[in-house]
Amino acid sequence: MLAARGRAETVVAFAPGGGWAEDDESSRETLAFFATMHEQVQAAAPHAEAIAASENGRRRATEYVTTRFEHIPPALVAHQIAGAAACEATLPLIEHALRDGWSLDAERITCPVRIVWGTDDRILPWPRAAVRYRDDWLPHADWVVLDGVGHSPQLDVPLEAAQLILGFTSQ
Repeated sequence: MLAARGRAETVVAFAPGGGWAEDDESSRETLAFFATMHEQVQAAAPHAEAIAASENGRRRATEYVTTRFEHIPPALVAHQIAGAAACEATLPLIEHALRDGWSLDAERITCPVRIVWGTDDRILPWPRAAVRYRDDWLPHADWVVLDGVGHSPQLDVPLEAAQLILGFTSQ
């Protein structure tokens, strides 16, 4: 995290990964899900525009990251599919997490931190996936919990997400 390196004046994080309790095996399930999804999105990428062209395709393409997809433009959905498929860091990050686990140099973070989490996050379920952030690493953070919002508030409630960033970073 840039804040731990002294490279941030403020930080707003939307459902950051790695916050499970140390003995919570659901982290491994989530990493396996990411590996499977990466394979599937790579297979879907050549068809991204066709998938995003239909309402059902947009719903299925966004079902794990949003609760509200109707307002997301088809071009953005297609762009996200293509971007996720092209991400070369996915598998190395999964391997790193499986091998080394999760850590955060929280004592080195001296700037204000806001953490935003949706209660309907299907990838990193609230509050289970946030335990170490809340209890160990960043209990002093400004916590914002959004009812009925999924993993990506910037897609579900883009104006509210922007205000949560701007309102915090301008302090």
